[in-house]
Amino acid sequence: MPVTPASTPVSTSTTLQLDHVTMQFPTGTVALADVSMTIAAGEFVSVVGPSGCGKSTLLRLASGLEAATGGTVAVTAAATSYVFQDATLLEWRSAARNVELVGELRGVPREQRRARAQEVLDLVGLTGFEKQHPRQLSGGMRMRVSLARALVADPELALFDEPFGALDEITRLQMQTELQRLFRSSGFAGLFITHSVSEAVYLSTRVLVMSGRPGRIVADLPVPWDYPRPPELRHTGEFAALTGRVSAALGEHLAGERA
Repeated sequence: MPVTPASTPVSTSTTLQLDHVTMQFPTGTVALADVSMTIAAGEFVSVVGPSGCGKSTLLRLASGLEAATGGTVAVTAAATSYVFQDATLLEWRSAARNVELVGELRGVPREQRRARAQEVLDLVGLTGFEKQHPRQLSGGMRMRVSLARALVADPELALFDEPFGALDEITRLQMQTELQRLFRSSGFAGLFITHSVSEAVYLSTRVLVMSGRPGRIVADLPVPWDYPRPPELRHTGEFAALTGRVSAALGEHLAGERA
């Protein structure tokens, strides 16, 4: 199939910037060392790396849940959302009420937050499931509720901590296509953590490769295709070549560490 090169310009406005960031925990463990990166408005950046290399720490620094022990973290986004590995829904609240929670905590009037919750539930394909509780939903549907909850606040920066890692393969591929659609329609800048090289390449405008702990950025690879990206893109030679380059960057650095 023909592959369309990227043509939509990315804004030069920086949404997230890390400058020579180091993170050392009180135990003495150094999770990140001299990490510098930027994400502009309109970019979707994925990070891949071995387990324990500090990928999730990177997200916590970006979200403000942790403070770096060295360097600077600058976030210019007016609103930031965080999507965790687990859907983390409140079991006693319906799908709609879980999504409304953000507005409720911010003091948004009830009718206004209900209308907004319905908008984003429709956006993620959950029309008709608003009154269902988490135990009544499949894993993919629960993750859709989690995405809706993240989008309800109209974030300028969305952080994703391996949100599809626990899903079966078919659902995971469907959610990748869904997230790509949401990224295009909502316009947030995205930082996405994953162990899947193919997932990173399919979703992203750039893929960052991290070393083993202490984590450092060892490769920054642009993804050349415009959106929307059809699922069939994953079966092309061009896609295989780029995933091979990302895998090689991972493998070469890990081999160097073991030498």
